[in-house]
Amino acid sequence: MRPPLPPFDAVTAAAKVRAAENAWNTRDPELVAAAYTVDTAWRNRDEYFTGRPAVVDFLTRKWAKENGYALRKELWAWSGDRIAVRFQYEWHDDTEQWWRSYGNEQWEFAPDGLMARREASIDDVPITQAQRRIHGPRPEGDATELPQW
Repeated sequence: MRPPLPPFDAVTAAAKVRAAENAWNTRDPELVAAAYTVDTAWRNRDEYFTGRPAVVDFLTRKWAKENGYALRKELWAWSGDRIAVRFQYEWHDDTEQWWRSYGNEQWEFAPDGLMARREASIDDVPITQAQRRIHGPRPEGDATELPQW
């Protein structure tokens, strides 16, 4: 079991989003993958894959490229066993070019609270280091909404 469990309300959906943000900010592929069903189905940008081992492989590759990764997620909508989020994260590549990645995710959960499906659409925008606004994991208790793009 991975509470909160569906069906979600405003409070439990927001808690699920914050738990996901916290986990992703660890940049630990095994920890993140444990929140998904063994047969989870993903679409991330132009990649499609199924299963926890594929999630671990994907996240390992992602965080090898996206240095200094720091993420913010915000609840967009929820209904029953589904949650939609918007997010922004910042990272730099091996040339020290900083990027802000904007996106939306749609999540579908199994009854035990594990995520069975994740679909993510993401755009990358080059930024300067001075334009950064996400500097590591969110401080505990910080409920600040994402800046408008």
